[in-house]
Amino acid sequence: MRNTFGNIFRLTTFGESHGEAVGGVVDGMPAGITIDETFIQDELNRRRPGQSHITTSRKEPDRVRLLSGVFEGRSTGAPIGFMVNNTNQHSADYDNMRNLFRPSHADFTYQTKYGLRDHRGGGRSSARITISRCVGGALAKLALRQLGISVQAYTTQVGDIGLEHDYRHYDLSLTEQNAVRCPDPEKALLMEQLIDGVKAEGDTIGGIIACVVRGCPAGLGEPEFGKLHAALGAAMLSINAVKGFEYGGGFGSVSERGSEQNDIFCTDQEGRIGTLTNRSGGIQGGISNGEDIYFRVAFKPVATLLKEQETVDLEGKATTLKAQGRHDPCVLPRAVPIVEAMAAMTILDYYLVSKSVRL
Repeated sequence: MRNTFGNIFRLTTFGESHGEAVGGVVDGMPAGITIDETFIQDELNRRRPGQSHITTSRKEPDRVRLLSGVFEGRSTGAPIGFMVNNTNQHSADYDNMRNLFRPSHADFTYQTKYGLRDHRGGGRSSARITISRCVGGALAKLALRQLGISVQAYTTQVGDIGLEHDYRHYDLSLTEQNAVRCPDPEKALLMEQLIDGVKAEGDTIGGIIACVVRGCPAGLGEPEFGKLHAALGAAMLSINAVKGFEYGGGFGSVSERGSEQNDIFCTDQEGRIGTLTNRSGGIQGGISNGEDIYFRVAFKPVATLLKEQETVDLEGKATTLKAQGRHDPCVLPRAVPIVEAMAAMTILDYYLVSKSVRL
């Protein structure tokens, strides 16, 4: 079971949804980085449950404890261990799922692979495990901040309600001003109303999160099997409920011709080479070109529904399931910081790889 992410900047996670705690170890954090624990906690607060009427009602403070690798407010270069206690599990809500498989969930595949599974909240397959990613991502953001690199994600679509333009047409500082984390207030209201309606029906809905990385230098990425966009894609596809990844023009570019898609190179007044457009999404040949890195991540509707579904039990006998408990009707609002975390860790890791290669 692979529980470690990264090459030089590495995150190893542990824990289950209804266990004692979740946490991890970050290895490869550069020494001397100012560790803002308030910022790290704020990043976790953006992910935590119960933060709005359109998320799960599970109440967890998600208070992180840094256990090692920090001295007098700075990283020492040693592994940074951390832990977040689970305090509000309702394991009994999952008793009716012990002997059957939830449709489109990881129950069947875990049972097949390991011969047993933790049915309480999904165990290791639960999205609660992304707490560790957010802590790792917050540490990566603190390091990237010193390099002038920023990572910003936002909800761009819920169901059939979506933004018409890319990030350059919106004030991304408005992203945190609404529960759905969309920088367009009018669209955000429609998205919230849609999620509310779906929740009232006991159903779920998916959507798309967009992300932009600004300030990334040219030269990150390793051909042929270490391409930056492939690493970002793998990072995003490792997030619970993610079904698709595209960067730059993505799938929409297939209907255009090369003359419409190519990014023309130019030189600015200071003699720096750049491009007039950014349909490549900041990556060409698998290597960052110095422009903004822009990508989108598609999330499926949550698999656990509060309405009856047909399924089978452990012996293959037909039965029905109606889930109980507290579940998100849409993962997107809480997934925005997770997308940022995975992007930040990927960019920092590849920055460190680039520096080690040059040495």
